[in-house]
Amino acid sequence: MSFLIALLAGTATGVLSGFGVGGGTLLLLYLTAFAGMEQQLAQGINLVYFLPAAAAALPAHFKNGYVDRAAALPAILAGLVSAGLCAWAASGLDTDLLRRCFGGFLVVIGLRELFRKPSATAR
Repeated sequence: MSFLIALLAGTATGVLSGFGVGGGTLLLLYLTAFAGMEQQLAQGINLVYFLPAAAAALPAHFKNGYVDRAAALPAILAGLVSAGLCAWAASGLDTDLLRRCFGGFLVVIGLRELFRKPSATAR
């Protein structure tokens, strides 16, 4: 049963990641709060998990014209290198520090979204 729940959580967060909704954040919450995983391991898994989710979404984004083709390859390469380096760095940092940094990041992003004025194109 727990395998089925993990599979469903992974599928749902992968689909949400593909749509750019924040599936990675939800995956981290699932792994740490419900699966009982250490923060460092969960963040490393999230970084590695994002790569196939992004690769699966990329063809649809190209097809719909959402990707600047000239910027795609440098962005993909930079993302791959950054994901690997950050996963490696996270494995050496204190778990409590990572939790505080991630919590602060979520608060800042939440406040920014809450108080941001809508752009003219978003109406």
